[in-house]
Amino acid sequence: MSAPHPIVFIVPGDPNQRTGGYLYDARMVEAFEQAGHAVQVVGLAGQFPIPDAVAKESLTAVLSAHPTDALIIIDGLALGGLGEVVTRIRKNQERYPAQSRARWVGLVHHPLADETGLDAETTQWLWQQEKLALSACDQVIVTSSFTASRLMERGYVDTPPTIVTPGVDKAPLVKHAKLKVPATEPAPEPTTARLLTVASLTPRKGHAVLLQALSEIKGLDWVSEWVGDPYRDADHAKTLTQRIEALGLTDRVVCWGEQDAQGLDERYESAHVCVLPSFYEGYGMVITEAIARGLPVITTDGGALPTTVPEGAGIIVPAGDAQALAAALRSWCEDSALRASLIQGAIEAREALRDWSEAGERFIDAALFGR
Repeated sequence: MSAPHPIVFIVPGDPNQRTGGYLYDARMVEAFEQAGHAVQVVGLAGQFPIPDAVAKESLTAVLSAHPTDALIIIDGLALGGLGEVVTRIRKNQERYPAQSRARWVGLVHHPLADETGLDAETTQWLWQQEKLALSACDQVIVTSSFTASRLMERGYVDTPPTIVTPGVDKAPLVKHAKLKVPATEPAPEPTTARLLTVASLTPRKGHAVLLQALSEIKGLDWVSEWVGDPYRDADHAKTLTQRIEALGLTDRVVCWGEQDAQGLDERYESAHVCVLPSFYEGYGMVITEAIARGLPVITTDGGALPTTVPEGAGIIVPAGDAQALAAALRSWCEDSALRASLIQGAIEAREALRDWSEAGERFIDAALFGR
């Protein structure tokens, strides 16, 4: 299959959502198009990742509508909860003759059953569905070595999946990093430490833990700025707002909501450090976006995050540990030598980051040829 037509890229819901997974998908679509391939992006209706009847019908309709020479790439958020559906379509050659011969690629950002807050029954059900779904695919691509290991550990795949880590756009150094302070000299004291968190306001991202940590360092001079969609889990976002008020942090935690590229650039430009308190990430694109700007990070050991943070460019604390996070934030605010070292580490690490064109080439090679 050297030049399949069409290429169908299937995602759940609106393809234009500004989360790491959707941005990754959009970049891969762009890479295909730049390489001369026609791509149809399909956003499925319905509820995900625990699918409702609409989601099942939507995926069935899309998979039934394409010819035998199609390359079909399905984002794991749409694929993982529909194992029974995709297996039925794949195996029923009489009813779905095209799909018995089309090439299917499953794209896994992280196993759905790793999501926080699930009960044991739902977790087990997701493991079973995702294993069925990936077994129906000709090729599995993952975005980190951590996710590859998770799939192998759980027996989802018989052979190691192809790892295509995200790329990153080249970006100028942020204002604070432009000073290029040598690691042996103290960094200038920021008037107010600007702590930037870029993450949708959902439980897995750890904002509640961050708030608890911030309440422990009220005596220091800082502002915590949040960029992220507050509507993905509106109830949780409301709870966070109430918690901010209860802790007396209304004037110190600034919620910007979801931002476009220009707005996000502005937030990065004024920041001193990026704080990502997630319980779990399949990669953590925010980390590389920060490092690309010479911005150090404070994050957790959740999922793939420890392998995403370049050595010397960040502080890693146990996921969910508010006291450890508070200690890291305190060290950042008070220890000028530590700040200098981490800034220099981020500046050096940005030179080794892979760009999106390289990631796109790798993805195309894997999707088309299984290499």
